[in-house]
Amino acid sequence: MIQRIYIDTSVVGGIYDNEFDVFTKMFFDKAFRGEIILIISELLEEELINAPGQVKDFFRTLPTNQLELVKLTKEAIELAEMYIDEKVVGETSRADCRHIALATLNTADVLVSWNFQHIVNLKRIRGYNSVNLREGLHTLEIRSPKELMEYEN
Repeated sequence: MIQRIYIDTSVVGGIYDNEFDVFTKMFFDKAFRGEIILIISELLEEELINAPGQVKDFFRTLPTNQLELVKLTKEAIELAEMYIDEKVVGETSRADCRHIALATLNTADVLVSWNFQHIVNLKRIRGYNSVNLREGLHTLEIRSPKELMEYEN
C-alpha cells in the first residue's frame, strides 16, 4: 500500500536548504517515482505565496497524480486550537497546529517536517497525540524526511 504523507512548508523549502537538501531530494524522488502520495493543504499553498521563486517553481513540478489536496476545515481549526489550549505549543505556532490537525483528520500515515522546534519534537509529538487520543482520533506519526529513508544492507 502506498503511504500517504502530509508535508508542511518546511519540506518544500528544504529542497534549497544546504542543511536539508540531500534528504529532501531523496524524499521527493519517492513521489516522482510514484512510491508515495503527498498530502498537501491549502494552508501550505498559502504559505508558499511568500516563498522564494525557486521554491514555488519546484513545488509546481511535483507530479499532480501523486498529490492529494486537503482543505482547512472548521474541525481542523478547532483541533488546532485544542493543541494550543493544552499548551503543546504557544499561540504563535497556530499554523503548525493546523498542519498537525489536517494530517490527523485526513488520516495521513505520517506528517513530514523539518520544523524541529514545534513539530518534529518528542515532547510536542506526545502533546499532539495526547489531545488526539482524548478526542478519539488516531495518533499521528511525525518524522523528518531523513527518518523516512530506506537504507540498503
